Amino acid sequence: MTINAVLLAVVIMLGLSLARVHVVLSLLIGALAGGLIAGLGVTDTLAAFQEGIRNGAQIALSYALLGAFAVAIAHSGLPQSLAGAVIKRIDAGGTSGMIKYTLFAGLVMMSCFSQNLIPIHIAFIPLLVPPLLLAFNRMQIDRRLIACLITFGLVTTYMFIPYGFGDIYLNQIMLKNVGEAGIDVSNISVTKAMAIPALGMFVGLLTAVFISYRKPRQYKQLAIDKEAHDVVIESAAVEGDALSKTAAAAQTQSKLKTLVAIVAIVTAFVVQLYTDSLLLGSMFGFGVFMATGVVKWSEADTVFNDGIKLMAMIGFIMITAQGFAEVMKATEQIQPLVDGATALFGGNKAMAAFIMLLLGLIVTMGIGSSFSTIPILAAIYVPLCLSLGFSPLATVAIIGTAGALGDAGSPASDSTLGPTSGLNVDGQHDHIKDSVVPTFIHYNIPLLAFGWIAAMVL
Repeated sequence: MTINAVLLAVVIMLGLSLARVHVVLSLLIGALAGGLIAGLGVTDTLAAFQEGIRNGAQIALSYALLGAFAVAIAHSGLPQSLAGAVIKRIDAGGTSGMIKYTLFAGLVMMSCFSQNLIPIHIAFIPLLVPPLLLAFNRMQIDRRLIACLITFGLVTTYMFIPYGFGDIYLNQIMLKNVGEAGIDVSNISVTKAMAIPALGMFVGLLTAVFISYRKPRQYKQLAIDKEAHDVVIESAAVEGDALSKTAAAAQTQSKLKTLVAIVAIVTAFVVQLYTDSLLLGSMFGFGVFMATGVVKWSEADTVFNDGIKLMAMIGFIMITAQGFAEVMKATEQIQPLVDGATALFGGNKAMAAFIMLLLGLIVTMGIGSSFSTIPILAAIYVPLCLSLGFSPLATVAIIGTAGALGDAGSPASDSTLGPTSGLNVDGQHDHIKDSVVPTFIHYNIPLLAFGWIAAMVL
C-alpha cells in the first residue's frame, strides 16, 4: 500500500509538534519527509519550500511592524493609564456588581481592540493585567474567567473582523490561500462566512461568565517586588495602599503622550482602512510616535527591535507554514488524498465537515498558531470541499473555523500563554489547569458545533 506523502507529512509535523519539538523544525522536517516520499528529491523539495517562504514574507513583515507599533504604544504609557483608571474607579466604588461587570466588559474590549483598533496583540496583557490582580482578588473573581475573557477577545476578533490581525488572518492568509487553491473569492464576504462560528465563541463566553465561573474564588493577597523579584504577602492596609499607588501612577503619565498614542492609533487605523495595507498602517502609526518625540530618535532602534522580537517567532512560524504548504502542492498528492477522503465519506457532507473541523483542531493545537494552520489546511480542504459540493462560502467557513479551532486551548498558543503571563505574576494561576483547560472547554466545543452548522447552512 502506497503512503500518501501529504498525509505522512502532516502526521510527522503534528507528531513532532505534540512532542514539543519546535514548530518551525516540525514544519521543516515534515515538508522534507513529504517531498522525499513523493519522489521530489532534496533539491526540488527545498526549491518548493523556498518559493512558499517568499509568499509569506509580506505577512511576516506586517507582523514585525505591528510589533514595533505595539511597543511604541506601550512606551507611551497608554495601557498603564487604562489600568490605573479602572483601579481608581474600583477603589472609589467598592465591589459592586456593576463595577465587576464593567471590568469584565473593559477586559473584553481591550482584548478585541488589541487585534484591530490598537493592534498590539498580547503585548497589552503584562502591562494591563498585573496591576489589576489586587482588585480581582478583592472582588474574589475567578482568574479562570479572566483567562476566558481575554482569550475570547484575542481569538474572536481576528476570525471575524477583517481589520488589523483579522486582515492578516482573513484576507492575507485565508482568502489568498483559498483563492490559490481554486475558488473565486472576489465576491465572498468573510464576515458573513465567519458570523456563525463567532456566535459560537460568544456562547462560550456567556457560559464562562454566568455559569462556569460565577462563584467567588479566594486568592492570597500577594504582590511582586519588582526589585527583588520576590513574592510578598500584603496586609489589607498595604493592599489598599497598593491600589491607590497604581491609580496614582496612571495620573503621572503624560497627557500629551496619551493623546499622541490615540492619534497614532487613529492614524494607523485610517491608513489601513484606505490603503488596505496593515503594513502601511503600522508604519504611519509608528511614524507619529517618532515625529512627536514620544519615541525619541535615540530610542527608535531599541523600540523597533523590541517590537520585532515580540512578533518574530509568530512571523517565522507563518513563513515556514507557507513553505510547508507549497511543498505539499508540489508533491501532486493532494488530489489522490482528496479522492480517497471523498470515497471514504461517501458523499456525506455532514460527516466530512465534522472530520475536517476536528482535524483542524488537532493540527492547530499541535502547531499553536491559527495563522500558520490555514495554508496547510487550505491546500487540502479546498479540493475536498469542491468535490463534496460545499459552496464557496461554506468552504471559507470550514477552513476559517478549522484554523481558529485549537488556538484557544493550545498550550503553545499566544491566546493561552498571554493570559497566563499576566495572571500568574504572583504564582497563583496554573497555565494548564487555569488557562488551557477552561479556554479549550468554553471555546473549542461551541466553535466545533457552530462551525459545523455554518458548513451545513451556508
